[in-house]
Amino acid sequence: MTGTSMAQNLYNFSINDIDGNVINFNEFQGKPILLVNTASRCGFTKQYANLSNLHREYLDKNLIIISTPSNSFKQELSEEEDVKEFCLVNYQTKFILTEIIDVKGDNAHPLYQWITSDYGKTPQWNFYKYLFDGQGNLVESWSSMTKPDSKKITSKIDQLI
Repeated sequence: MTGTSMAQNLYNFSINDIDGNVINFNEFQGKPILLVNTASRCGFTKQYANLSNLHREYLDKNLIIISTPSNSFKQELSEEEDVKEFCLVNYQTKFILTEIIDVKGDNAHPLYQWITSDYGKTPQWNFYKYLFDGQGNLVESWSSMTKPDSKKITSKIDQLI
């Protein structure tokens, strides 16, 4: 596809998964994406269980769940291997886990810089949730207080699939 627009789109971004493999967001075109900044030592960490439930519920419905572990709020383990083990052992996570990144400030990952600059949505704490439609547009975001498998979120996902 050719075009002269310089506007950023979700599909212009990539991030490494927790094992160091590149994830290109353009691979997910046409599918809704739930992006969540996470941490292993947070009061909301139990929401990993809700994310796992959501992943199982929508496994055959093209929903992509991407967890971005972050120490931006000083509550994440320092090593990717430890985060991966923590998530697998405690929450049997099967959705995408990325490398540990910053989600706010000058060192924020470019994806989160874009969300902040284009949508004015910066994570205020761990487990902020961002739902993108199949065209890469931010549809809605929710605070840490809203569980990933809550009706507020699943009803929006259901509209997109």
